[in-house]
Amino acid sequence: MGYRITPMISEEEVNARIRELGEQISREYKGRSIHLVGILRGAVFFMTELAKRITVPVTFDFMSVSSYGSGMTSSGIVRIIKDLEDPLTDKDVIVVEDIIDSGRTLTFLQELFRTRGAASVRLCTLLDKPARRAPGIDIKVDYTGFVVEDKFVVGWGMDYDQRFRNLPFIGVVSEVEDD
Repeated sequence: MGYRITPMISEEEVNARIRELGEQISREYKGRSIHLVGILRGAVFFMTELAKRITVPVTFDFMSVSSYGSGMTSSGIVRIIKDLEDPLTDKDVIVVEDIIDSGRTLTFLQELFRTRGAASVRLCTLLDKPARRAPGIDIKVDYTGFVVEDKFVVGWGMDYDQRFRNLPFIGVVSEVEDD
C-alpha cells in the first residue's frame, strides 16, 4: 500500500498566516514576555517560525506528549514522554501545537500548567480540526492558523508514522494501491 499526498495549504499561505499570528501575539503581549511551550515533535517547525515573528521577549521549552501510536487516530490516552525543563511559575505560557483534533492533549496540558503555577495558559495551533473533538471536550483555542476538515494531514511538522514532517506545504494523506 502506498500513499498520495494532495496539497491543501501552500507554503506561502502558511508563512503569511504565521506572520499574522506573530503580529497578533506581539500586540496582545506588548510590554510583557511570553514563554512558548512547543509540543514535540510536530510543533517544532511551526514554533520556530512563529517565535521569529514575535517582537516581545520570548523564552521557550519543549514537552513531548502523545495520544497517538503509529496509526491515524488518537488512542485517547495522554502520555508525557518528555517533561519541561523550566518551571512555569508566574509565566505567561502559550502552548504551541501543530494540530488540535480531539482536544484531550491540550485540555490535559492546560490544567497541568495551571497546577504548576503559570500566570496564564493560552493555546496556539497551526491547524484546528474541531470536527474531531472528543465528547465532553470544550477547548478554547486562542490563536489558530487554519481550521481544516476532518482529513489526515501531513507537512510542517505533522507526520504519518514519522514520515512527511518535512514537507513545505500541508497536504492530505490518502492510501493508494501499489501497482
